[in-house]
Amino acid sequence: MSQHERKEMAVRRLLEGAPPPVPPGLCADAVRRGGRMLRRRSAARRLGWLLLVAAVVAFAVWTSLAQPWVEPPSQTTPPLTRW
Repeated sequence: MSQHERKEMAVRRLLEGAPPPVPPGLCADAVRRGGRMLRRRSAARRLGWLLLVAAVVAFAVWTSLAQPWVEPPSQTTPPLTRW
């Protein structure tokens, strides 16, 4: 009998036998942890949306005040041709 066959027989014995006992508080712990995870995830999602909206508002205010699409005024005066 090879090592592979021995491992396969051991796995078959485990699968055919009775399932191992489940700890008594496992379901309650899983529900509690899952609820906590969902609350954290939803809070993180809300925070992300809040930051995105704040960034969009800040960008809109900056563009309305700074008007980066307008060419700045010239710093030098044009030459006088006739006088």
